Amino acid sequence: MSTAILLVNLGTPEAPTAAALRIYLAEFLADRRVVDLPRAIWWPVLHGIVLRTRPEKSAAKYARIWTRDGSPLRLHTERQAKLVKGLLGHHGYQDITATWAMRYGQPSIASVLDGLAGSGVRQVLVLPLYPQYAGSSTGSTEDALAAWQRRHPDGPAILTVRDYHDHSGYISVLAQTVRDHWMAHGRAEQLVMSFHGIPTRAVRRGDPYADQCRRTAELLATDLNLPRDTWQMTFQSRFGAAEWLQPYTQPTLERLARQGIRRVDVICPGFAGDCLETLEEIGIECRDAYLAAGGREFRYIPCLNERPDWIAALTDVALKRLGA
Repeated sequence: MSTAILLVNLGTPEAPTAAALRIYLAEFLADRRVVDLPRAIWWPVLHGIVLRTRPEKSAAKYARIWTRDGSPLRLHTERQAKLVKGLLGHHGYQDITATWAMRYGQPSIASVLDGLAGSGVRQVLVLPLYPQYAGSSTGSTEDALAAWQRRHPDGPAILTVRDYHDHSGYISVLAQTVRDHWMAHGRAEQLVMSFHGIPTRAVRRGDPYADQCRRTAELLATDLNLPRDTWQMTFQSRFGAAEWLQPYTQPTLERLARQGIRRVDVICPGFAGDCLETLEEIGIECRDAYLAAGGREFRYIPCLNERPDWIAALTDVALKRLGA
């Protein structure tokens, strides 16, 4: 194989235990892209408080969604890579393979690149599984790639996909996912599109993430022909005391319930595969909050995961970047 497509996702602990979460969170929260506080301020907080208290709480959350085969995020990412590889072969791209890595945890980006370089791959297209660009996600992946290239100046050429938030195939598959859900379960009064949040200070510094999320939401609503008063765009997964992008997902759901909205559907367009943030935070915590506030029916629309039309769209994103 002369070219490899490398799908990259955020990462996952090795097990739903406090010990495994401590290792994972230590790597994740040490990244300046994730927490951009001065080290003199953040380091004592991270090692003196966060890594002493958060791992056990996070482990309990992971335990609620862990499968017999492991982390849902790992399983979906691995399956997506295998399916992309199979689709490439089916369409005659015998010189292109596909594999996967995690930004934090295993298999690491560096270890997978080492393996690809050792197998003679001459070009790697890195495709982060984040449709919308954010410095804390895609930007951090680019940092890891640059670090590896500095250590391997004679390694394979590396290309990246910066974002695909408005890719027609991606939008079309999102819309079809909603339609399939409506066909199976009926249509709720409100469709809530929940994206992962980032601190507002990142947007003030020029991060395009919020605008790209808004563009995705608007394109999805247009494809579904939704009146503006029937859908909401929100942000979830706030961490720390800083102000993050608003409106926040859980308070929005609680407000809708108090306003008498009896049924809601929730989709997470920024996640390519189901994970802790979708299955536990949305599917359990937000569901419970909405019902407790007076809502009657809450339905979570699963991520794109291994849908054949999504695998085709993802492969198209990669091939267009490669000029194939």
